[in-house]
Amino acid sequence: MSRRKQGSAFDQVSEFDRGRIVAYRDCRLSFRQIGSRITRNQTTVIRVWDRWNQEGTTDRHGRSHPLQCTISREDRQIVRRAVKDHSVSSRTVAQHIESVTYHSVSARTIRRRLQQSGLSARRPLLGLPLRQNHRRLRQQWCDERRMWVAEWNEVVFTNESRICLQHHDGRIRVWRHRGERMLNSCVMHRHTGPVSDIMVWGGIGYHSRTPLVCIACTLNSQHYISEVLEPVVLPYLQGLGTAIFQQQENAQPHVTRVVQRLFVNHQIELFTWSARSPDLSPIENMGFMVAQRLTQITPPAATPDQLWQRVLGLLYPKNTSKVSLNQCRGWWQQ
Repeated sequence: MSRRKQGSAFDQVSEFDRGRIVAYRDCRLSFRQIGSRITRNQTTVIRVWDRWNQEGTTDRHGRSHPLQCTISREDRQIVRRAVKDHSVSSRTVAQHIESVTYHSVSARTIRRRLQQSGLSARRPLLGLPLRQNHRRLRQQWCDERRMWVAEWNEVVFTNESRICLQHHDGRIRVWRHRGERMLNSCVMHRHTGPVSDIMVWGGIGYHSRTPLVCIACTLNSQHYISEVLEPVVLPYLQGLGTAIFQQQENAQPHVTRVVQRLFVNHQIELFTWSARSPDLSPIENMGFMVAQRLTQITPPAATPDQLWQRVLGLLYPKNTSKVSLNQCRGWWQQ
């Protein structure tokens, strides 16, 4: 088919050409001859002529659209209700509209109206509840350091993260047909009791990072000094020359007197930190990123020791430590 005919098959026949079809047909021309003159196919010419004979007009039929079950005023009410309460469900909005207008509206219609107005359903961002004093201190902390550039090179951020054997972020989906809901390949198994996990400690600077430490039991101030500060933190800070140590969100084992005395004796400068401010520390993303990459490794880790080796492999791919969790537990007991 030529480009001209291929394009004409998708163009609407103009009112002038429809009149020409009727006039040519009255002049006893065939449908093929008429089509060649107006550059239309024979089927289009026959359809225009039949409409003229049956209805006495050549006007095109308007497209039939389903009647809209809500008016513009109700659409604005739907949007206002969703903007006023961002966590309201589409079913609740549908019930509200039905109680006002006295006609039923489906939840699917509510979602469609909200999407047409630019709103879309997303998972909420998780955050800590902040009081007015917390907000004031956070604002003050940020204002004091908003002009920092080279100063950030001296800050060492530290954090403790818990990594579980069966970790997922709730975004896993399965593709299945109707009736395959109970298939074993479409079921995600989970435990109802405590799940095995490991606790790790680590720190990052601007150009380097500390070794990763496995915490095999409940951390207190004595264990924090003997297993984290003395063997890891002090040598790392001495190698940096000038460094400011961030005190892990003021956790109880980190702010005891014996820990503070150790910092004073070794002349370690501490980084003041606001309460309830984990989002201000860049190392907070490390635990989430490691857990995300662990979910991409198949099959999943079966034991905590295997999970520990995989975490080391992700963070130190060129120099993976062979220290097992049993050796870590032995260090704690010594």
